[in-house]
This record gives sequence, C-alpha cells and structure tokens, in this order.
Amino acid sequence: MKSFTGFLVVLSSFVMVATAGNFYQDFDLTWGDKRAKIFNGGQLLSLSLDRVSGSGFKSKREYLFGRIDMQLKLVAGNSAGTVTAYYLSSEGPTHDEIDFEFLGNTTGDPYIVHTNVFTQGKGNREQQFYLWFDPTKNFHTYSILWDSRQIVFLVDNTPIRVFANAERKGVPFPKNQPMRIHSSLWNADDWATRGGLVKTDWSKSPFTAYYRNFNVQGSTSSRYMNGAWKSQQLDAYSRRRLRWVQKNFMIYNYCTDLKRFPQGLPAECR
Repeated sequence: MKSFTGFLVVLSSFVMVATAGNFYQDFDLTWGDKRAKIFNGGQLLSLSLDRVSGSGFKSKREYLFGRIDMQLKLVAGNSAGTVTAYYLSSEGPTHDEIDFEFLGNTTGDPYIVHTNVFTQGKGNREQQFYLWFDPTKNFHTYSILWDSRQIVFLVDNTPIRVFANAERKGVPFPKNQPMRIHSSLWNADDWATRGGLVKTDWSKSPFTAYYRNFNVQGSTSSRYMNGAWKSQQLDAYSRRRLRWVQKNFMIYNYCTDLKRFPQGLPAECR
C-alpha cells in the first residue's frame, strides 16, 4: 500500500510535545473503580463495563492543535448497547469537542464509527461510517489531526472525514480552548444499537476494550492559539482514500439531512 504522505506537520517554534506515551505518565484513570487498568509497564490500558458501571480515563495534559494517535481493540463478540468513546474535549458549558464513538453491535454485524465536532458547546455535526475491517480482532490506529484550518479524522492513516474551518461563513471553529484526551466505555442501549432496539446482553459482561501505542505531537501551551500547527492539505492519494470511504462506508451525514434541517443545511455544508 502506498505510504501516507498527506499530513507533514511542521513545527513553528512553540512549546511542543512529541511522545510515544506511557499510560502511567500521561493519563489518569478517572472513574469505574478497578474496571480501568494499566498493564505492561504502562504500555497497555483496558476499560471494562459491567452492569454496575463503565470506566474511563483522561490525559494529564491539555493540547491545543496537533496529531493524536491511539491504537484500540474494541469490545469483541456481542457488544450491542455499548459505546467506546475516544475524544478530545475542553471543559465548561461552551466546551469544544472532537469525537470518535464506536457503537457496538450484535455478533457478526459491523461496528459503527460515530464522529462529531462541538464548538462553543454546540454539536449536531454527526457523520457515521461502517468500518471495512473487524476492529475487535486486532489493534487499529485512530487519529485526530487538528490545526487552525481543519480537523481530520483518520483510521489506520486513511482519512474518513475532514471538518474545515468555515469561520468566513460565520461558523465557529475550535481553536481557542485546549483539550484533554478522554476515553470511556459505557452503556448506551437506549440509542447506540439500531436506535435502541437492541439492548445490552449483560450475560456477556464484562465488556472490555484495549488501548496501546498512544502518540501525540502537539502544543501544550495556550499561548499558541492561532495557527501554531501548520499541515499540508490532503494529497491526491489521501483525497482518493477519503472519497472511497465516504462513497462505500458512510451511512449518515448531517450535511445531507434535509429532514433534520428543513430551514436549510448548516452554513458549513453549503
């Protein structure tokens, strides 16, 4: 397969980290009691969900622009009703957020990758995709590339979604609030699988997801809020891959949902 060259990130003389992370050093286990665990000297982390509780973690540092990579192996077997969320988020009622959410399903059915972008506390920018592989068999890399011009969601270095800065159209863009990396595994059987029709089978619990090979290249200083990161645009190969994913695996796009927006699509969609 051709190597991925579409995003060569350039450093612009600012406070910056570039690490292959250690979970002990880089993350706090935030909830779920002992359902969240770190193994192998900080190289492997697991989250579990049972009838009593799910679990979660968040990064010790905040980041403002950069590229975040994490390898996940999702809940195997009948994962219906469960959600494994991996996202960036700031704090407060006008928070910004960049979401990957993996919606579980019955055995043999594909996982749904749910993506969303919040700016100033407002989301409603969902796009959903089927994965073109079984994400429970092996680890796969899920990445967020975030700079002042765009947000790119990538799966194994294949871009699946680009959210461009459309401030010229009056659309807020997340560029002023540093965000922490979060992840959680929780029960959402009121909506996650077939709109809530398929409930969580607790006889299959505990449900467990695994994480490894965290890597971040990004700014940790709020002094560099405007364009400290610069990235090239998608190259021709990456644009073809993006079109391939969106043509063959996209199952929902808010920018085409006229029923949801009868008064007109959001400005960034036009």
